[in-house]
Amino acid sequence: MESDPPIEALHHIGVAVHSLDEAIPKWTDGFGLKLHSVDEVPTEKVKVAVLMAGTTRIELLEPTSDDSPIAKFLAKRGPGVHHLAFQVGDCQMKIDALAAAGAPMLNLVPNPGAHDCKVAFAHPKHLGGVLAELVEDPHAQDAKHD
Repeated sequence: MESDPPIEALHHIGVAVHSLDEAIPKWTDGFGLKLHSVDEVPTEKVKVAVLMAGTTRIELLEPTSDDSPIAKFLAKRGPGVHHLAFQVGDCQMKIDALAAAGAPMLNLVPNPGAHDCKVAFAHPKHLGGVLAELVEDPHAQDAKHD
């Protein structure tokens, strides 16, 4: 359907951690992933470390506030996989298409994300317990050529 823009790719896997300082060396020294960047996303109350495993992106997520979604996740479930993020060409169009199809959206408009991205989340009950993030990444083409 033209009104239902496609998922273009898996953008990243989000992993909740208590401390980036403690987690990063385990991923870089132990597993050999490359640290790409560390950024803060104030709207989500999180610090994000972007790691690359070849062309696969892993984002480690450290809460910056006790009331952040990541802090709540850590308190309830502990460290681990938090979400799957999917690359989309137009975040708002995909939000609208999912909402029209009955998906419970946590965001009805995109929020600013790390690295100039626009992001939104679908409630985990829609995908059987998996939190799904939509990412409109203006640098997605650049990453394919790094």
